[in-house]
Amino acid sequence: MVSLFAGIGGFELAFKTQGIETTLMCEIDKAAQAVLTHQFPEVPIVDDICLLNTLPDETDILCAGFPCQDLSSVGEKQGMLGSRSSLVREVFRIIATNKVEWVIFENVSFMLSLNNGEAIHSIVNELEALGYNWAYRTIDTIAFLPQHRCRVFVVASLHNNPNDVILSGDFPNNKKILEKEFTTPVGFYWTEGKNALSLIPDAIPTLKAGSTIGIASPPAIMFPSGEVSTIEIRDAERLQGFPAEWTKPAESVQKASFRWRLIGNAVSVDTVAWI
Repeated sequence: MVSLFAGIGGFELAFKTQGIETTLMCEIDKAAQAVLTHQFPEVPIVDDICLLNTLPDETDILCAGFPCQDLSSVGEKQGMLGSRSSLVREVFRIIATNKVEWVIFENVSFMLSLNNGEAIHSIVNELEALGYNWAYRTIDTIAFLPQHRCRVFVVASLHNNPNDVILSGDFPNNKKILEKEFTTPVGFYWTEGKNALSLIPDAIPTLKAGSTIGIASPPAIMFPSGEVSTIEIRDAERLQGFPAEWTKPAESVQKASFRWRLIGNAVSVDTVAWI
C-alpha cells in the first residue's frame, strides 16, 4: 500500500493490522512527519505530492485522505477550486501513469452536498475516465468506536467490483433517543455554535481539528450523576483507534496542543481496518 496525505498514519496502522505493508508515504506537515517517522521508521516519506511521479513496484493499493478544508461545512467552502482540496487531482495524475488495482479516497461527508455534489461527481468521473469501477459510502465511526464521525469513503478497482468491499455489510442503527432523564453518559461540545447541536448518547461528537477561535476544543461528557468532564489527548487518540500517546512525537516540532489538530484530521483506524 502507498499512502498519500498520510497524516498521522491511520491508513497505515489499519492496514498493518490486516497484514498489508506500507511501502511509501506522502505527507508535507512536519508535525505529522514526526509521528510517521517514529511509528513507521522503515517507510520512506515524500514531502510534496506534486513532485511524486512514480510508485514502488507491485503497489496494490493507493490511499488518499486528501485535504478536507475546502469541502468542510466550516470554512470558506471553496470546493474543488480550493487550493488544498484540489490537490486530489494530483492523485489522478499519479494513477494515470501508475495503474494500481485499488484506490481508496476518504473525506468529509459534507462533500456530497457542497455545490450540488461537485466534488464526488468530479472524483468518480475521473476514476471512470481512467478505467476504474467505483463505489462510495458514508460510514460512521460509531459502528466501531464511541465517536459519531461520518466520512465518505470511495473505493475503486480496475478489475474487481468495489461494491463487494464498501457495500458488503451493515451496522444496525441502534442510536439511542436522548431523553430528559438519561441514564447513560452523553457527549457534547461546549462550542458547537448556533447551527449545530451534538448530543450523542454513549459516544462523543466528531473530534475536530480545531475551533473558530483557534484553540483546542475537546468534547465534553455529562454523566448521569450530573458530573461533567472533558476528554484529554490520550482519550482522543484512542477514540480514533490509535494507541495512547501515538502523536507524542509531534511535540518535537510543534506545541503540544497541535496534537488535537493532527488527531482531528486523522482517519479512524478501525473503519479503515474494516474496509
